[in-house]
Amino acid sequence: MSDVFVSYARSSEEEASRVERALRDRGYGVWRDSELPAHRSYADVIEERLKAAKAVVVLWSQEATKSHWVRAEADTAREAGTLVQASVDGAIPPMPFNQIQCAALKGWSGESEHAGWEKLLGSVESLVKDAANIDRKPKARSTRKTSICILPFANMSGDAEQEYFSDGISEDITTDLSKVSALEVIARNTAFQFKGQSLDIGDVASKLGVTHVLEGSVRKAGNRVRITAQLIDGATGGHVWAERYDRDLTDIFAIQDEISKSIVEALKVNLLPSEKKAIEQRGTTDVEAYKLYLLARQYWITGNHGDPRREERVMRICSRAVQTDPSYAQAWALLAIAQSNLRYNFARPVDDGFAAAHTALSIDPTVSEAHCVIARRLEERGLHSEAEAEVEKALRISPDSWEVNKEAGRLWRLHGDHARATRHYEKAVEVMDSDFHAWALLVTFYQAQGNQEKVRHAAEKMVSEAGKAIEQDPSNGAALGIIAGGYAVLGEPDRVREWIDRAMLIDPDNLNMTYNFACVLSAHVGDYDQAIALLDRSLSVGGETTLHMAETDPDFNAIRDDPRFRKIIERERKRHGIGKPAVATPPNPPAAS
Repeated sequence: MSDVFVSYARSSEEEASRVERALRDRGYGVWRDSELPAHRSYADVIEERLKAAKAVVVLWSQEATKSHWVRAEADTAREAGTLVQASVDGAIPPMPFNQIQCAALKGWSGESEHAGWEKLLGSVESLVKDAANIDRKPKARSTRKTSICILPFANMSGDAEQEYFSDGISEDITTDLSKVSALEVIARNTAFQFKGQSLDIGDVASKLGVTHVLEGSVRKAGNRVRITAQLIDGATGGHVWAERYDRDLTDIFAIQDEISKSIVEALKVNLLPSEKKAIEQRGTTDVEAYKLYLLARQYWITGNHGDPRREERVMRICSRAVQTDPSYAQAWALLAIAQSNLRYNFARPVDDGFAAAHTALSIDPTVSEAHCVIARRLEERGLHSEAEAEVEKALRISPDSWEVNKEAGRLWRLHGDHARATRHYEKAVEVMDSDFHAWALLVTFYQAQGNQEKVRHAAEKMVSEAGKAIEQDPSNGAALGIIAGGYAVLGEPDRVREWIDRAMLIDPDNLNMTYNFACVLSAHVGDYDQAIALLDRSLSVGGETTLHMAETDPDFNAIRDDPRFRKIIERERKRHGIGKPAVATPPNPPAAS
């Protein structure tokens, strides 16, 4: 990778070329967008090169100060501590970059003795030298002798809809190898940050401090599947083991077992008898049920949160999965979660998932997500301590479960314990970095703490992760709503209005989106009339859960004493047959520790 990344607006291409030549003459590797490959996504390459650069030189000009691309690249470098600024036409960098030293290159024609150039060069030399010193230090290694990262297997099926299958294979192999006590396995979320990137395996191993990396691909066509897998030594880049499997789809479980066992053998780690048995255990032996479950969970993770069609779709797919294999506990648990959400979030007259959850637990008592559904029923019936006990039980079984931590965060948030809610939402994004909903909730809690650095980071994650979701589904109302909220926190009101208008045209009935817009307008924009109107709209179609959230949501502190807000809350409590509020809401939430 190059030492220096050069960011500039198109009108400054001549100056950018001059800077590039001068840096190359000094022996630095330089990258700018003239080297973009034709076969890869522009955004992906830019992000990859920005992260790899030891110094990012931003050439400000009148045009650059108005460029979203240049500002985004400068902001990424600022956060990473790699930013070097120069003005090529006398333009002053925009906020917040005007608070950082900026070299003056106006009139510079490439001469080495120029005050602005010397200032820029000195900063680049310092950053590249510091980075080189860091690179020479021994990488943090696992305390265990052997550690591995399972990169997400590439989907080679020629159909983006098959992504759920290749992702599922990667996750299952990760889960299998995590059962081996002599082996440390990098978490799924950390590995999936590299998805879709062109990678240097040595760089990945060095960055994560692992001894080995597994990469592979999946091609599924009809009833046939081809899986390739390569185990690579992180230090040498050499292949330790590689295999290709061309089989019937019915052999998918055997293939996964063979891959896991082959890796254990190749790494020469000890596999205890109980661990061998654990690897061989599957939630189902039915390939069709397995495919259906993977598909349902993909919809659950990436679907339009706030649109009941997500829940309905997951319920249909999981119902088919448990019809195919009635002993598939994970499918029963996911069915239960979808039913519970549809009942309590959308006030739909459906089963609340209690029966399906108990079915899952009767098959496999370790399916922690089923306890969340039981906790939800207890909470809705006012049995708060019992609900907490059920969530604690789920956390003891699966402390790293995304679903369990999301439910724990929701419960503690409702109970006014913002410190505990914060910890569980932080765990949720640690497990599933793409969870823009959890990032949005963390913004609220970090604001209550007064931690502006964390607020900004979480807001940037809201925008970036929701943006990725919209790339996959431009009609994702929840993501549209989160982006508007992110820009509000980042202080870009014009973009907030732009995204709200766009979202309301695309998905005006999205419960989660309209609720989020009410939060944004109340807490960040100060448009209290519109905030109350959207909250009224959201609560009038939502269930008790939405009402309870509004009663305890710090984003509504500014309008909580408004007679219109109180009238809406009283109306909804009456509609749901609820007496006094279950949880008293303080004027300001307690700071999270």
